Amino acid sequence: MDNPNSVLDLIGNTPMLKTKNLDTGKCELFLKLECQNPGGSIKDRIALKMINDAEKQGLLKPGGCIVEATAGNTGLGLCLVAAAKGYRMIIVVPDKMSKEKIYHLRAMGAEVIVTRSDVMKGHEEYYQEIAEKISKEENAFYINQFCNKSNPQTHYESTGPEILRQMNDDVDAVICGVGSGGTISGLANFFKENSSKTEMILADPQGSILVDYLETGKFGEAGSWIVEGIGEDFIPEIADFTNVKKGYTISDEESCATAREVLLKEGILAGSSSGTLISAALKYCREQTTPKRVVTFACDSGNKYLSKVFNDNWLINEGLKKPNRTGNLQELILNLYANKSVIYCNPSEKVSVAITKMTNNDISQLPVINNGEVIGVVDDTCILKNSHLKEFNFSRIVSEIMNKKFNTIEVSSNINNLYNSFENSNYVIVKNNTNFIGLITKIDFISYLKNNIEVKENWKIQETN
Repeated sequence: MDNPNSVLDLIGNTPMLKTKNLDTGKCELFLKLECQNPGGSIKDRIALKMINDAEKQGLLKPGGCIVEATAGNTGLGLCLVAAAKGYRMIIVVPDKMSKEKIYHLRAMGAEVIVTRSDVMKGHEEYYQEIAEKISKEENAFYINQFCNKSNPQTHYESTGPEILRQMNDDVDAVICGVGSGGTISGLANFFKENSSKTEMILADPQGSILVDYLETGKFGEAGSWIVEGIGEDFIPEIADFTNVKKGYTISDEESCATAREVLLKEGILAGSSSGTLISAALKYCREQTTPKRVVTFACDSGNKYLSKVFNDNWLINEGLKKPNRTGNLQELILNLYANKSVIYCNPSEKVSVAITKMTNNDISQLPVINNGEVIGVVDDTCILKNSHLKEFNFSRIVSEIMNKKFNTIEVSSNINNLYNSFENSNYVIVKNNTNFIGLITKIDFISYLKNNIEVKENWKIQETN
């Protein structure tokens, strides 16, 4: 559209890109760039239609309130539409959502309620249960994308026709994920009526029950997964798998690796769920013995996952990327001073500067380094200890208030030695003789143990009185 009247006119009609540098076997793989919707995901489509239909049905009045349970993207789409139409938004999200999504939701005026992600549907603290409760308390309209028939109808009316037109009426397979079930259900019905040769394929995170259900008709036991926005521990009401031919289970590691590969090889910054879909699509393509034209989605933008999928430290902490094995404590240090990745301060810097560094990087301690040697640590404890003094002000230099007593350990030390080092401190300075290597916090150690089963099994704590 050359001259849109509002941001809502920019929803849909997203580009179709043929991949050039991925291993697709005998097939051609096309990515529909739903990340180019104004809200950054395919969910903009359903947000607009669900709100428009609610208005037509008299369920939403001017100035009303909308409540939704979401993995984030539907919430962003709803906020976009709500802002344009003047509605109040309350969004309920599970706590595994990226901070970028939560920041984005709040920046768009939404009231965001973060809930537990370790409970299943039916539990009183499950995010959908909380959203429904809030909608009753606030006398608000509960969108409920999982049961809202406008959800699949959106893809039947818009996404499906767009794909078929862009592919010149020649598409052999479409790979979808399932969050609410709207995309795969709407597209399956559309292609059944308009392109009977087109196969619908399910991409599902490992831990989700959907592939098991598709293949056996039974509910398996749900696990956990990190990928956001797709995969379920129940069958959404609107989900229809009747016309879905096959499913692929994709691990979190595969999803993240594929998302990063797509950025490096195709220049597309797509999110973790896109990584799941594209990974499944590549598997499907490589299994084919004859050439096929295959479509999947860059269903949301990777800029919502920069602190996760595109952060090496996060991947290592989550066990999704193998650290460099050094055989010493360096394995635990994600930010090495030698790699210029340590956040630190100089002894002559102001306390206010140190606080800014700590706040911006979400850390509680900063090593104070002079000529490559740690001479102290600025942490929240020493700042608070000095803040009550009459002569204290934040313009003082860090060398005047830094903690000069801190635990150190040689980089060559056995990992088991760390336990005692944390007895009276939340962090340990790692050195090679006098040279600073890095800093290990308690949570660094805990994350390492969590993701290194062999180390955990061999780690023995000596009981002391």
